Amino acid sequence: MNITKLSLIFTLLTASVTLNAAQEVVNGIAAVANGDIITFSQVRELMGAREKSAAEIYQGVELQQKIQEMRKEAIKDLIDRALILQEFKKKEFNIPSYIIDDSVHRIIRQEFGGDRTAFVRTLQAQGYTMARFRDSEKDKITVQAMRQAKTSDNIIVSPVKIREYYEKNRAAYSSPEQVKLRMIILKEGAVTGDAPADPANSKKEMAAEIREKLAGGAEFDRLAQMYSEDSTNEAGGDWGWIERKTLNEELSKVAFSLKPGEISQIIPLDNSYYILMVEAKKPSITKPLSEVQQEIVQALVQQEKVKGQERWLQGLREKAYIKIF
Repeated sequence: MNITKLSLIFTLLTASVTLNAAQEVVNGIAAVANGDIITFSQVRELMGAREKSAAEIYQGVELQQKIQEMRKEAIKDLIDRALILQEFKKKEFNIPSYIIDDSVHRIIRQEFGGDRTAFVRTLQAQGYTMARFRDSEKDKITVQAMRQAKTSDNIIVSPVKIREYYEKNRAAYSSPEQVKLRMIILKEGAVTGDAPADPANSKKEMAAEIREKLAGGAEFDRLAQMYSEDSTNEAGGDWGWIERKTLNEELSKVAFSLKPGEISQIIPLDNSYYILMVEAKKPSITKPLSEVQQEIVQALVQQEKVKGQERWLQGLREKAYIKIF
């Protein structure tokens, strides 16, 4: 079974906040929001992908703490969904059937290549009916519609806020200084082919000979292919465009001090010898405010919409009976 398809089904089904009484007993109650039950099963479904991602980053006690935080957030999300659906029913709103139909058809087309039979088989393999899936999809659409209805389309962002945002996030609109670098690396004690290293001909002496050839006009990339002992040798020692943070501090300092076409002196470092050549340079550039202003306006408008939704949700929470177990 296609993992992407299964993940899609799991994600969509978590939109439903109502399970029958038998499921509630089996799953256990995680929380209550007015008359609706949030089960541990729903929390686990919502947490599946999140826990997997966390396990790739954290370990041990830190992982357990992170999972606990994420589970609390999952329960909060499910409670909010329940309250939104309750508000929808209270207002006697309605989602037309054709909207649900369009959503299901889009999922079948995009995720199952238009194969409705494969879609139905995937549902059945997980023990779900089409009716329940449609109910879940309706709940998801309802939550999205209710959230969207609580955002204003007439948000005005002042020039002062735009400027403040730009200054605070200037790094996001800047590209760092870069150099196009080639490098030859000789490692003391390294073996070339099947021959043992020759103590009488140290890599330091070899580096000096290579540097002399380069000074005499030899092509850097050809000598890198012949002598360099790192993974870029076949590419003529080409490291491409790099930022200062790409190299260690000592090599970076030399690389960014070179002029285009200039070759460094030999740099001894950690039992290796480095020769650098900069082919070209790009200065650090910060986009002007005029160029990114519309992007900033959109970001600030979105922030205000999120704040508006949160104020509305907070009002629903304050009026509701909520208990977390």
